[in-house]
Amino acid sequence: MKLMLNRILISILIFSVFMFAYLKYFERKGIYYPTKGIESTPMNAGLKYEDVFFNTDDGLKLNGWFVSAENPRGTLLFCHGNAGNISHRIEIIKVFNKLNLNVFIFDYRGYGRSQGSPTEEGLYQDAQAAYKYLLGRKNINKDAIVIYGKSIGANVAIDLASKVKTAALISESGFSSAYDMGKKLFPYLPVKWIITIKYDALAKIKNITIPKLIIHSQDDEIVPFKLGKKLFEAAPPPKEFYEMRGGHNEAIFMAMEEYSSRIDNFLSKYLNPMGSNL
Repeated sequence: MKLMLNRILISILIFSVFMFAYLKYFERKGIYYPTKGIESTPMNAGLKYEDVFFNTDDGLKLNGWFVSAENPRGTLLFCHGNAGNISHRIEIIKVFNKLNLNVFIFDYRGYGRSQGSPTEEGLYQDAQAAYKYLLGRKNINKDAIVIYGKSIGANVAIDLASKVKTAALISESGFSSAYDMGKKLFPYLPVKWIITIKYDALAKIKNITIPKLIIHSQDDEIVPFKLGKKLFEAAPPPKEFYEMRGGHNEAIFMAMEEYSSRIDNFLSKYLNPMGSNL
């Protein structure tokens, strides 16, 4: 009996060590999925754009695209998700461009043609550098900058919005914190004591007073709907919630007209009329 008990304890210990090592590996390698190759450009979609390089405060060179609108009502700072690069977001860039928004989309460190390797703090620095780049442009209204983020980019956008004052924030498919996501992925493990990343958007959004549009799909198979709802409930007004249907990456394209209309209506409340920003 004692021998069997010892074997069980040893098995539990080995399993615990294995899962701890797996979680640490997942934290390092399983969060960011950058690709280097640029597969397409806005020009392929009939959009005029500038290929931009700018620097971060810690000395890295990042790449982005500035896609201008003919009669801009404002400028959208686009923080994309954890996979691919800017060349995989052209269809959604077109949506925002049709809403008379300039779009500045950039690649985080390690993505596309941007230098470095991604980390939580690094992504925050990259978004701040992108915002500083926009402030340095002469042809946009600095008071009509809208921060937009999708998936992990929503958490990056929320971090930026907690540090700077812009016209509005749009968070799509964001999650309350890495801890809450970890509980979903590893429900039987002490995630709180293992992971070091935070992406704690919940704590930050409580202090963001600019207008906020929180978007999340009820059918999101990657980021649970309840985590997006949790963000919305913690956010102070003014705020709106747009509930979509469809998968994490498909929802937009399943209801493109409705998606555009909801964002258009939101922006119409908080940006100046089209053309008055020039």
